[in-house]
Amino acid sequence: MRIFVTGATGFIGSRLVPELIAAGHTVLGLTRSEAGAEALRAAGAEVQYGDLENLDSLREGTAKSEGVVHLAFIHDFSNFQKVCEVDRSAITTMGEVLLGSKRPLVVTSGTAIAANVDGKPSTEDSPKSSHNPRAASEAAVQALTERGVNTTVVRLSQIHDTHKQGLVPYVTAVAREKGVSVYLGEGGNRWPAAHVSDTARLYRLAVEKAEPGAIYHAVDEEGVSMKAIAEALGRGLKVPVKSITPDEVEAHFGWLAMFARLDMPSSSAITRKKLGWKPSGPGLIADLDGMDYSQVQI
Repeated sequence: MRIFVTGATGFIGSRLVPELIAAGHTVLGLTRSEAGAEALRAAGAEVQYGDLENLDSLREGTAKSEGVVHLAFIHDFSNFQKVCEVDRSAITTMGEVLLGSKRPLVVTSGTAIAANVDGKPSTEDSPKSSHNPRAASEAAVQALTERGVNTTVVRLSQIHDTHKQGLVPYVTAVAREKGVSVYLGEGGNRWPAAHVSDTARLYRLAVEKAEPGAIYHAVDEEGVSMKAIAEALGRGLKVPVKSITPDEVEAHFGWLAMFARLDMPSSSAITRKKLGWKPSGPGLIADLDGMDYSQVQI
């Protein structure tokens, strides 16, 4: 299968491209830079120049392909609503090219969009929160599904290795700047996590399975406590660790406060059963303990 991958040179995409090629697929990767093009060619992929706001480039890449994996996202969380609307437009654009065909479109979302009830982990079948701006992405998918497009959603948790860990590098940057690593209250709020290599394999399985309307969760650990994360960052940065009150969260974290407050455990039991996905990578805390803190990436 010839697969068009947006975000092909990014954190997950750079792992997915060789995963797909090793499985016998051809990859057409989206990039806006010559450095990205060189990386794609070195990995054995073809190049489509463009970006999420260049809709013609998305139409062209989709038209050339037998399937699409949409990983790209503008990581400006201080303008989260705006970038989610850009994502909605990109998804709709690619989906409309696929109308009338069975070609799969695998779209990225986040596990935080699924509501957990009474502290229980959310599932692939949990109701979606309309208050999360990322709902725009899944709304676009739903509209395309209703028009007959073969859509699948992969919801990401905190995807990690020893270089990057989802939202955690932003938490790390705040701890470095403030000279203290903090957690809210007793630190019991939880973030789910999965290793990047396991996540790349999940995307490959999702596009190969091409189950219309499916939702999958990229989750290995259902919930890592914020206290455990703060303590790992304290060890790595060699800064003190302390609890803060709800009234202090905004001042300490800024825009990140909306995430730092969240308790969002999530399950991938349905995903594992449907796809035979068996994550085997190291856990989030192990990767934080193995990280070179002079080389933190955001």
